[in-house]
Amino acid sequence: MKQALVKLLPKNTISTLKSKVDNVDLMFIRLFSKNGFLASFYYTFFSRQFYREHKAVLDGRLAYEHSLALIGKSCILLRRNIHRLEKGLIMQPRREIFADGYILETVECYNAAINSTELCSDEKKWATDVLTRYFEVVGHNSKIDKARAIFTSQTTADSETLSVPYAYKDLPDCPVDFDQLLTLFQRRRSVRWYQDKSVDIADIRKAVNAASLAPSACNRQPFEFHVVNDSDKATDIANCAMGTVGFSDNLPCIIAIVGNLNAYPAERDRHIIYIDASLASMQLMLSLETLGLSTCSINWPDVEQREKMLSKKLNLKYHERVVMLLAVGYADHEGGIPFSQKKSDSLLVKEVK
Repeated sequence: MKQALVKLLPKNTISTLKSKVDNVDLMFIRLFSKNGFLASFYYTFFSRQFYREHKAVLDGRLAYEHSLALIGKSCILLRRNIHRLEKGLIMQPRREIFADGYILETVECYNAAINSTELCSDEKKWATDVLTRYFEVVGHNSKIDKARAIFTSQTTADSETLSVPYAYKDLPDCPVDFDQLLTLFQRRRSVRWYQDKSVDIADIRKAVNAASLAPSACNRQPFEFHVVNDSDKATDIANCAMGTVGFSDNLPCIIAIVGNLNAYPAERDRHIIYIDASLASMQLMLSLETLGLSTCSINWPDVEQREKMLSKKLNLKYHERVVMLLAVGYADHEGGIPFSQKKSDSLLVKEVK
């Protein structure tokens, strides 16, 4: 109906109507922004902007509960609790008794996970090593002793290199100085014009492994990289976004960074997918740059029609949300790069005293 009216009505009429609608909307915003109750009322009855997020969060919570019963290649609860144990192990000073509020839950989850035929070996080793170290150093009470008995009856110690907390001094020396790093940042520009040359998936996998070292809340890493490594399909995916008109036809590869809300049992964490995925995406872009591959992050606005379109093409579940798209390829050396003046520290730094 809306599209039909746009075609039928003169442009000045459309402009006038739009201006009046915007003024009415602004009047409503002034009224309903006065407190939280009125704001919720507005988004319930006058706007459906957060409709998808509401349902996605609920679907994600259900998927989280389902993941506890049917453990796949990775287990969210196990990852979170093992990381919590690691933080307890490095505490200064370390308490004699810690994690007794969730250690039994962790061991029960661990037993279910190691009995899964799908759990990845690296995750299994990490969980086993950290739990082994925990029970070596923690004190005794009824909850911890019960968990210790369950764990030791199911586990055999591994003498290989342990996946446990280590001292800062054991980190590798930094091989780059600030000026070298700054040069990498200056080279990492938003490139929209690419050579007609295919991208090796091995390079993308290599860069993803580097990107996975980015920080993530409780080490849950609630994201995946959906790689479309075909120029025609990449263009089709890019056209789902707004702002790709004019250059989407020359993209050799595109990556959809997808956050998964099944990592959280509570609504309060619903925005972590965007934080964690963005941290990893920045490291991915820089990693690809060192491999000779240029990138362009493509904004993904929350538009219901486009969400449906892209979710269908990528076969996403409702609780899997696209964070951004990332074009990847070998830069056309004659292709233009926007200057994009950046804000300086004088505008960005606010010293708190």
